[in-house]
Amino acid sequence: MGGALALDAAWLFAAFLIILVLAAVGIAARRFLLERGGGTVECGLRNPNGSWRLGVASYQREELCWFGALGLSMRPDVVFPRRDLTVVSRRLPTEAEAASLGPGMIVLECRLGEDSESPGPALAGTPGLAGAPGPAGTPGLAGAPGRSRTVELAMGEAALTGLLAWLEAAPPGSHLGVAL
Repeated sequence: MGGALALDAAWLFAAFLIILVLAAVGIAARRFLLERGGGTVECGLRNPNGSWRLGVASYQREELCWFGALGLSMRPDVVFPRRDLTVVSRRLPTEAEAASLGPGMIVLECRLGEDSESPGPALAGTPGLAGAPGPAGTPGLAGAPGRSRTVELAMGEAALTGLLAWLEAAPPGSHLGVAL
């Protein structure tokens, strides 16, 4: 009886290890597939009064897609339309934030929605940072048309430069909702 119980425990432990290894391989494969297309950066995300979630942001043509670090889905968790996203301010993380985000990160306060027409005082005068609301009723969008809200993104200095360049490189008239 004792030998059979030990054998059952060994099989359960082996099954647990196999499941753990398969999950790790799945997460690593997803990360590889997300990064192989280029335009991805490590990026933390926090909604107001929430906790930091680590992940990867991917620059698409007209949107910034954010994928959680531990997910298995190839669909983004959050989508920020380029025309909706405005960087309002930036700051260094607090000690508690730095412990969860890692070294060298910068925290950006971003506004999403209709009130994002003019950049905040920290980045005033920076061209290309203003936008108009995104398409109405689009599922999974971070900003809702007709109102604005804020989120915080955390990224490294090089990624911040890339984000600002991506926002400034929007095609002319794209923030006006005009078809080109």
